[in-house]
Amino acid sequence: MKRFLLIFTMLLLLQGRSDAQNAYKGLIQFSGIVVTGDSLRAVPFVSIIIKNSYRGTISDYNGFFSFVAQPSDTIEFSAIGFKKGHYVIPDSLETDRYSLIKIMSRDTILLQETVIYPWPTKDQFKQAFLNLKVPDNDLERAKRNMALAEMRELMVNMPMDGSGNYKALMMERQNKLYTAGQYPSISLLNPIAWAKFIEAWQRGDYKRKDKD
Repeated sequence: MKRFLLIFTMLLLLQGRSDAQNAYKGLIQFSGIVVTGDSLRAVPFVSIIIKNSYRGTISDYNGFFSFVAQPSDTIEFSAIGFKKGHYVIPDSLETDRYSLIKIMSRDTILLQETVIYPWPTKDQFKQAFLNLKVPDNDLERAKRNMALAEMRELMVNMPMDGSGNYKALMMERQNKLYTAGQYPSISLLNPIAWAKFIEAWQRGDYKRKDKD
């Protein structure tokens, strides 16, 4: 029995030595595809490099890659949103081509909250805050609102310039072309016009204004 085990062990060692001698030692074409682990979808634009070197490639839109490597090289796979992966090319290859389906696991990164201010430093923010002019009473706020109301009234009553008159003329012509060849529409039967009239009447737009 011991003699049989000794002979069997020697045969295994000789077989392993024979395989090692027949292993391919030159450059190989390393190809494959990168997919996700949950849905097996292709992962595009994965950075694939040989560790401790500057050689590698990037997977295309369909996750496919292909480049030249050597047996026993450690290949590093990295992509945004995925954990880094490594793969060692076997040193017992018998051909100059090797293919791989690399599965990438998703990685969740929690970033801290970032608040963006228009001031470069805290001192500038403090200075801008202290120099901020805020009305300190109701009278000042009322004056400010009245100034806005006066500006709005002046804007409404301001006569139009040449560009405004041109636009008004073009709109009038377009309205005439809309009813060309037929009787013009009567606003008395237009419910939208009646609604606008009632709103204007409730606002007091038709009240007589005394001139100072």
